[in-house]
Amino acid sequence: MEREKKGLSVWGLTMLALGTVVGGSFFLGSSVAIRAAGPSVLVSYVIGGILVYFILSALSEMTVANPVAGSFRTYTEQAFGRGAGFTVGWVYWTGLVLAMSSEAAAVSILLRGWFPALPLALLGSGIIAGVTLLNLLGAERLSKLESGLAAFKLLAIAAFVLIAVALIVGIGARGAGPVGFGVVRGQSFMPGGVAGIAGSMLMVMFTYAGFEVLGLAASETGNPGVTIPKAIRFTILLLVGLYLAAMVALFLLLPPARVSEQISPFVSALSLYGLGWTGTVMNIVLVSAILSTMLASVFGLGRMLRSLAEEGHTPGWMRDRTDIPYRGILISGGAMLAGLWLGMLLPQGVYLFLVSSGGFALLFSYVIIMASHYRLRKRHGGPLIGQHGLRGYPYTSWIAIGGLTAIIFSMPLIPGQGGGLAAGAMFVVLFSGIYAAGTLRKGREAGGLRKRPLQVPAARAQIEAAEELEGKREQE
Repeated sequence: MEREKKGLSVWGLTMLALGTVVGGSFFLGSSVAIRAAGPSVLVSYVIGGILVYFILSALSEMTVANPVAGSFRTYTEQAFGRGAGFTVGWVYWTGLVLAMSSEAAAVSILLRGWFPALPLALLGSGIIAGVTLLNLLGAERLSKLESGLAAFKLLAIAAFVLIAVALIVGIGARGAGPVGFGVVRGQSFMPGGVAGIAGSMLMVMFTYAGFEVLGLAASETGNPGVTIPKAIRFTILLLVGLYLAAMVALFLLLPPARVSEQISPFVSALSLYGLGWTGTVMNIVLVSAILSTMLASVFGLGRMLRSLAEEGHTPGWMRDRTDIPYRGILISGGAMLAGLWLGMLLPQGVYLFLVSSGGFALLFSYVIIMASHYRLRKRHGGPLIGQHGLRGYPYTSWIAIGGLTAIIFSMPLIPGQGGGLAAGAMFVVLFSGIYAAGTLRKGREAGGLRKRPLQVPAARAQIEAAEELEGKREQE
C-alpha cells in the first residue's frame, strides 16, 4: 500500500515531459521550419500536435495495461520478438547518448561566453557529470528540479507572448514600422505551398521530441492508470497551446523573410523593437532549456539501459537491483562523456554524421511505438484497457505510421539531416546484426551441448564397466 502513496504526481510527470520536450530545438531550430513554411508553419505545429497525441495515446494504452520500466522497448519485444526489442532499445539509447553529448557541447559554447577562461572540454564534462549525479537522487527529487526548470522555460514563452501583445497594442514600441496585422498584411500564408509545410515537419517534430519519457517514467508513478493519461492530456494542451501562441505572436512582430537560421527568431523579433537585451535573456533561457532536456534524457537513458539489462541484452554486471538504476545512469553519463570527447578527436564531419542519428532514433522509436500498439491490440482483439485507448484505431495508427515514415524519409531535404537518416539506418543494421550473431552463437553452443551427452564422465564410466563385465563373461 505504501508503494501506491509514493511516486511521481501528475504535475511532476507533466513537468518531466515538458522538461525534455521544450529545448533548444524550439527556441533556435524553429527558425528552420519558419523559413521553409512561413506563417503556414502554424499548420505544421497543429499536425505535429495531432501526431504526438496519437503516439502518446497509443503509448498510454500500453503503459496503463503494463506499466514497466522498459516502456516502448518492452512493448516492441512483446509485439515483434526479442530481436526487435534489442534493436530498438539500443538504437534509441545510442542515438540519444550522441545527441545529448552534442547538447553538452552546445551549452558549453554558450557558457564560455560568460566564462571565457574555461576550456570547452572542461565545461562540457562538468555539465555531463552534473546532470548524471543529479539523476542519482531519484525520480521524485529530480521531478522537483525539472518542474522548476520546465516552469522557467514555459514562463519564458509566456513572457514573449505577453511582450508581443504589449508591443502590438502600442506599449513599448519604438517606431520599428508596422506591428500586429500590419506585419502580416500582404504576406502569403503558404509561400512554399504544401511542399513548404511538408519540409517544415521534420523540425517541428524535433520541437515535440522527448515526450516518450512519460512511458519510461510509468513504473515510478503511484497510480499509472490515472496519472499517465492525465499527464498526457496536460502535456499536449500545454505544448500545443504555448507553441501556437508563441508562433502567432512571432508572426505579428516579425516578417518570415527576416527570420535567420543563425539566430533565435524570438531574439530577432524583440530586437527589431529596441529590446536588444533579450539576446542575453535568451541565452539564459537556452542554457536552462538544454540542461533541463539533458536531465530528463539521462533519466530516460538510465531506465532504458536497465530494461535492456533485465532482458539479458547487456552484460550481467549492468543489471540494477534498486529502484534507482544507478548503473544505467552512470553508464549513460560515461557514454555521453565519451561522445563529447569523441567529438573533439574525430573530424567534424564524422562526428556530425554520428550525432545526427539522434533525430532518427526518436522518430524511429515513434514509428515502433505505433506499430507495436497496432499489433498488440490486433492480437488482443480489442482495446488493451477499458478506457484511455487510442481513438479511431486502426485508422489513426495508419495515419501516424504513414506520417512519421514520410517525415523520416524527408530528412535528406533538410541541410545536415541526411546524415541522420544514414547514421540511424546504419545503427539499425549494426544492432540487428549484433543480435543475430549473438543468437547464432548461442544456438551453436546449445547444439554442441546436445551432442555431448555420451562424453560425460558418468556415461564413459558406464561404458567401460559394461565392456569389462562382458570381457569377464567371455573368460568364464
